[in-house]
Amino acid sequence: MILAAGRGERMRPLTDRTPKPLLEVGGKPLIVWHIENLARAGISELVINHAHLGQQIEAFLGNGSRYGVSIHYSPEAEALETAGGIANALALLGSEPFLVVNGDIFCDFDYTLLNKKTALPEQQVARLVLVDNPSHHPAGDFFLDASIIRAQGDPLLTFSGIGLYRPQLFSAIPRGTKAKLAPLLREAMDCGTVGGMRYHGRWVDVGTPQRLAELDREIRVN
Repeated sequence: MILAAGRGERMRPLTDRTPKPLLEVGGKPLIVWHIENLARAGISELVINHAHLGQQIEAFLGNGSRYGVSIHYSPEAEALETAGGIANALALLGSEPFLVVNGDIFCDFDYTLLNKKTALPEQQVARLVLVDNPSHHPAGDFFLDASIIRAQGDPLLTFSGIGLYRPQLFSAIPRGTKAKLAPLLREAMDCGTVGGMRYHGRWVDVGTPQRLAELDREIRVN
């Protein structure tokens, strides 16, 4: 699942007429970079949620066939937050563990490392990818204790927005209601059921027009 329902307030005025996932870097919309990367990893069944200007996303991507994938959409009348958006799409995601990627990041992560058959032990409900703290988020989010993620510890690393989840983590959230992801994860962390890994490769939180422009210049130069 690619999360694409955010309003993109920090990206205004760019997102007043264009949904954030369709903003371009290196000549391609952010969401297309994700789709192509997922397709290279053999992931061909995708769910994309949307809210703000969501019909533009559907019109641009269509059914995904030109990218070698099949796309199903989970529209939201208003953005339901991360956990709420995932819970709203559970019927499309099925009963097996599924991958979730934030639509407003840019990375070259190898998604085969999160193969749902091998990366998520039976006792875990989630496995998250953590990265080194960027300058705009120096405090970090979670602590990686070997291969287990805990809510507290030192040093804290930043959650990349990439995770593998079991659907039961979201089963108590009524469909169509807003819910944040962090409280769910922290509760599971207290039970020791969240695994994790640290990624040292390229990763950018494309959250502002400045970071979008900097990334665009970097890609075009390289």
